[in-house]
Amino acid sequence: MFAYIIRRILIMIPTLVMISALIFTIIEWPPGNYFDTYVAELEAQGEPADLQEVAELRKEYGFDKPPISRYFHWVFGLLQGDMGYSFEYELPVNEVVGSRIWLTLLVSAVSVFFTWIIAFPIGIYSATHQYSWGDYGLTFVGLLGLATPNFLLALIFMYFANVWFGISIGGLMDPEFKNQAMSWAKFGSILEHLWIPVIIIGTAGTAGMIRRLRANLLDELQKQYVITAKAKGLHPFKALMKYPLRMSLNFFISDIGSLLPAMISGAEVTAIVLSLETTGPLLIRALKAQDMYLAGSFLMVLATFTVIGVLISDIALAILDPRIRLQGGSTK
Repeated sequence: MFAYIIRRILIMIPTLVMISALIFTIIEWPPGNYFDTYVAELEAQGEPADLQEVAELRKEYGFDKPPISRYFHWVFGLLQGDMGYSFEYELPVNEVVGSRIWLTLLVSAVSVFFTWIIAFPIGIYSATHQYSWGDYGLTFVGLLGLATPNFLLALIFMYFANVWFGISIGGLMDPEFKNQAMSWAKFGSILEHLWIPVIIIGTAGTAGMIRRLRANLLDELQKQYVITAKAKGLHPFKALMKYPLRMSLNFFISDIGSLLPAMISGAEVTAIVLSLETTGPLLIRALKAQDMYLAGSFLMVLATFTVIGVLISDIALAILDPRIRLQGGSTK
């Protein structure tokens, strides 16, 4: 196991190098850069642009140098914990992302727990009561959740909250707390606003997990070892929990690879619709404005969490399911 982990970590290094080169190339590929976009926006608004100041900024941040030089400067900065400078926000990227990262983690973590708490009992019930009215009803709800986009559900919630209750559910806190330091009053305001995005973001994940858990558990329940355990008089609950449920959780463990970056990025489109102060809208805005250091550094964080999550999921799968081996080769 130790040798496997070391080998996978060594493989992660060239993987992240290739991802960094790909991210930089894609961001650099469109014509122009942030300063060109900035000048074009000023001209569209009828405001004069100080071209001399723009030229000085280009030189200061290395945009007068070849792209390969800027790439190595950016990568070496990342290795030292320096994510670069955000031109649009006029702040270091660490500060721009840091102000939103904790709210993103809070929303994502609560959404994940909401998904697990709802999906697991429903998925187990649907699998153990196949073709019952409860199974049909829960299947319909699951398919409805899968078919409804999160942003559409967010718009529906916002409409009925405004029409029926006369309240606005946008944002994660009351406006007076947005630029204030964390306090008990601000934390209470966040909790009051948190349940709406959690329900909306968790709906699609809950529906998908129910369907997968039901399908995997049904497959395990029909295998010979389960039938043998029941024939020997093992209690139905113990016969369910000891092996079939454990074996059917492989998909759940393998999802860790995508779960970690999802917790950092948040639900981007839903966050825009609900005006959430998370990192998702920040990333989309940075990509639109060609704020390359903000967008590129954030994407590298997501890539790093992805490869770490895949490593964790592979190790957890090997521990959970003894049928999974860490090495290739044929078995006799």
